[in-house]
Amino acid sequence: MGIPLILLAIVMATVMYFLPTIVAAKREHHNLVAILALNFLLGWTLLGWAVALVWALTRRPTGSPA
Repeated sequence: MGIPLILLAIVMATVMYFLPTIVAAKREHHNLVAILALNFLLGWTLLGWAVALVWALTRRPTGSPA
């Protein structure tokens, strides 16, 4: 009975860890691979995870390129 609870906790922790990547994928972010790399490499730090999440929530700049 304890194994499914542990498995659920591992799955939930993994989803929370990769939340910035999931958000970026859902929003079809143009820097998805970079956000994934940042999330994978520095997501274990709270700052790296927060930066990845904020980056995933940003929009592509509109207007003509300079």
